[in-house]
Amino acid sequence: MTAPLFSGRARRSVAALGAVSAGLLVLSACDKPTPLATVTVGSSSVSAQAACRLQGSEKELSEARVQECLSDEKGTEGAKTIDYTAGETLRLGVEPDVVEDGKKWLAAVGTQRLGDLSTNTYQSFPGLNPFSTGGQGAAPEAQPLHIIELSKAGKPTSVWTFNLKLKK
Repeated sequence: MTAPLFSGRARRSVAALGAVSAGLLVLSACDKPTPLATVTVGSSSVSAQAACRLQGSEKELSEARVQECLSDEKGTEGAKTIDYTAGETLRLGVEPDVVEDGKKWLAAVGTQRLGDLSTNTYQSFPGLNPFSTGGQGAAPEAQPLHIIELSKAGKPTSVWTFNLKLKK
């Protein structure tokens, strides 16, 4: 008869250690999710992760990458949509990570900047009419809404994109 090399207790300890090691290896391969931004109109809300974010050792997004994120063709593709009636209150929120360490954010609808740079996690824009054309043709059916995170140095580090859809 042959004696077992390890006792039952030792085998269970080795198996548990192996499982913990494998779990840590899997977790270390995961990317940290980006902070969420949320758009609320009335009782409807949509949230999304950043469409563009720093990668690897980048300290800021290049101008070309920011323009790509903001362009109608690339930036709004797959973006979450929320219905909006002209004059409603538009509410925007970001997670605290976005304003930590002197960072700020701003929002823009189409080419119209909304408010000033913010260090708050929430902004409200009552009575906004992002579909107004100033009498220059028909109102667009949708407008891109961008939230842009800026580093302490004022350089873009993340861009969230949503679509505001004109509710008739």
